[in-house]
Amino acid sequence: MAEPGPHHPWQTLAESKEEKQPEGGNLRKSPFSLFMNQLQRKKSSEKEGKSQSSLVSRLFKGSKPNPPQSDLKKENSELETTDSQPEMETEAGIKTQTETNSETPNTSEAESQSLGTKTDLGSNSTEVEQFLQKLGKKPNSRSIDLNNCGLTSTDATELVALLPLLPDLEELDVSWNDFIGGALKPILLQIHHVSKLKILRLSNCRLTTDDVLALEEVLNTTPDLEELNLSWNSNVGGNLSQILQGIQEGSKLQILKLMDCNLTAEDAASIGQVLPRMQNLEVFDLSINRNIGCSLSTIVQGLKNTPSLKALELHTCGLTQNSIQILGAAFAHWPELRRLDLSSNKEVEGGFKDSAAHLAHLKHLNVLDLHQCSLSEEDIESLTQVIPLLSSLQELDLSANKKVGSSSENLLSRLRFLPDLATLIINGCALGKDAFTALVESSMYLPSLKILDLSWNKYVGGNLNMLLETLKLSVMLQVLRLRSCSLVTEDLTVLVSVIQIGHLTKLQQLDLSYNDNISDEGWATFSQNVPLLKELTALDISLRPANFRECGLWFEHLLNSLTKLTMLSELGIQRWRIPAPHEDDLEYFNHHHKRSIHFDYGKFQ
Repeated sequence: MAEPGPHHPWQTLAESKEEKQPEGGNLRKSPFSLFMNQLQRKKSSEKEGKSQSSLVSRLFKGSKPNPPQSDLKKENSELETTDSQPEMETEAGIKTQTETNSETPNTSEAESQSLGTKTDLGSNSTEVEQFLQKLGKKPNSRSIDLNNCGLTSTDATELVALLPLLPDLEELDVSWNDFIGGALKPILLQIHHVSKLKILRLSNCRLTTDDVLALEEVLNTTPDLEELNLSWNSNVGGNLSQILQGIQEGSKLQILKLMDCNLTAEDAASIGQVLPRMQNLEVFDLSINRNIGCSLSTIVQGLKNTPSLKALELHTCGLTQNSIQILGAAFAHWPELRRLDLSSNKEVEGGFKDSAAHLAHLKHLNVLDLHQCSLSEEDIESLTQVIPLLSSLQELDLSANKKVGSSSENLLSRLRFLPDLATLIINGCALGKDAFTALVESSMYLPSLKILDLSWNKYVGGNLNMLLETLKLSVMLQVLRLRSCSLVTEDLTVLVSVIQIGHLTKLQQLDLSYNDNISDEGWATFSQNVPLLKELTALDISLRPANFRECGLWFEHLLNSLTKLTMLSELGIQRWRIPAPHEDDLEYFNHHHKRSIHFDYGKFQ
């Protein structure tokens, strides 16, 4: 549409007639004539204004353009002054009226542009919504979570086109989509359109080298980035130094996860050099990178500049005795540390002998994971002295450290000084009589206990009655694992008695698997009383892999109990030979009762 000028057809008819007056005509008019002319112009203007509004309405359905109020006000003002000042109507007045009317089309054009912009935004929103709905996700202008959506390279291409339409995006998660490796570089190169991005998760995407190298630009163009997760991408290893070049001084990065990235010693050195730029770092996960233990000193030196560090994850990192000593010397630099995971580092044996005392600096430590660390008797003796000082500890995992169960300086006797302890995992610790007795005595002072895992400790079998008082007092207990504890029928009777009294009402998970010495009578008693655990969601009574056994009459009691266990979603009954009629009962149970229980029973045995 051509831009309207002073003589555009939208001008009023009155103006046209007035401009074409015959030469020599009388320019001075009577007050009555002036009044009639003004009135005529007003009516004409109103009529054409309505016509103009109707046109815009037809072009942009649903919109309601505002009428040009300035024209009407001006004409009303002129009418109000005509009677008192009739001779003030001049050519200048006509020009003013012409300019006023010529503004009307310009206003409409501005409105049209505004409406067009709104239409574009609506269209963009629809495209994003359709893309997310196709993947079973709800639209959100600030967050796109496509974790484990089975994305294809075609989906990745669509996402590339959509990113420029999402300037307010703060979170992008495409983790666990291992078919889009090689298609992510275009996505990463479009990240500059979403400069407000705070969270980027690319875990297990099979990033190619090109994908990985594009991450440097991402870090350069997202100054507000707070979380970066590249875990489970092996090509990050060997290229990390180039990626980290994008991290600027004063970075806002708070969470950096590089789990199982095949990091090299050179990568570890690069991390140590860039860590001083990340003074806001709170969570640092280098787990399952077995080659960084030899360069840990460089990393720890860099971490001394991160006073806000709250979680340090070094699970399976090839740590040694020397590594533990290096870490111990740095604990004083992390006063806010809440979680420390040093698990599955078998070569640290003996490393805590002279370093455990440094743990006392971690006044706010909530989680200490030392499972499968081959702790020596000297390590345990040192830990025994420092454990009572960790009064904020809520989770302790000492699993798969066999010396814990036989140490003369028993660590378990000191657990009573941890009133906030909620999770205690000591499976596979070869508990003997003294260690188990110490545990029983300490456990009665743990009112907050929610998770207790004693699996793979054979001494528990036949001695569960020693835990009777603990089971009665543990009103918060939600998870009880007694897997492969050599339990006998009497042990199950003890457990049933606690349930009958009304304890363990909060229990959600119960693992009694691999206890093959319990009689059919014991299972019958248990099956009849298990409905009293109304919040139970998972139950496992499977047999050991080498054992197969016929189900007794107790199985009917278990089937009847299923209707009352309304929260149950997992039932493990592996290697029990179930009669065909009862197999059918399991097959149709969910359908008839509108439930969704996963029955793990290996029906083809």
